[in-house]
Amino acid sequence: MSTLPLRPFLIADTSRLQDLFAQAIEELTQDEYDEDQRLAWITRAADAEAFAKRLTANVTILVEQDGEILGFASLAGNKEVDMLYVHPYAVGQGVGSTLLDAMERLATARGTEAIFVDASDTAHEFFTRRGYADVRRNTVPIDGVWLSNTTMTKPLTMPKPAAVSSKVH
Repeated sequence: MSTLPLRPFLIADTSRLQDLFAQAIEELTQDEYDEDQRLAWITRAADAEAFAKRLTANVTILVEQDGEILGFASLAGNKEVDMLYVHPYAVGQGVGSTLLDAMERLATARGTEAIFVDASDTAHEFFTRRGYADVRRNTVPIDGVWLSNTTMTKPLTMPKPAAVSSKVH
């Protein structure tokens, strides 16, 4: 598989990420969340200014190939995968794994020993396959509608310092 190109989020990407966010929720979560739940979830990105502020408050990166944004992820506080969304037509092409690998590398480089995510029921299996373990189930209210997710965590391997030779040459 070829390496997918990553780049940082730019304010100009906001409307395209709003669309991707909505499409991913609407098309990929139908088995786990009903229509009211999906609509409440989608409205969290309806205000472009607030959504852009959330994306810029975190480290947000995206996969863009041939001018199309295939997915995006954001790291909050150097230890939380705040968002990770893949366009429905790009599912199964390594986009989610590429984004999660990048989030984990960033967290590790910033000294984080464990990373966590509040994984949707749809994404739970993806994170489990990537070595995340369940911590607790959550029920989150959004505009009077309740959604469930699972807080999951994964220890990160810190790079070992290079051995320093005490020999004098």
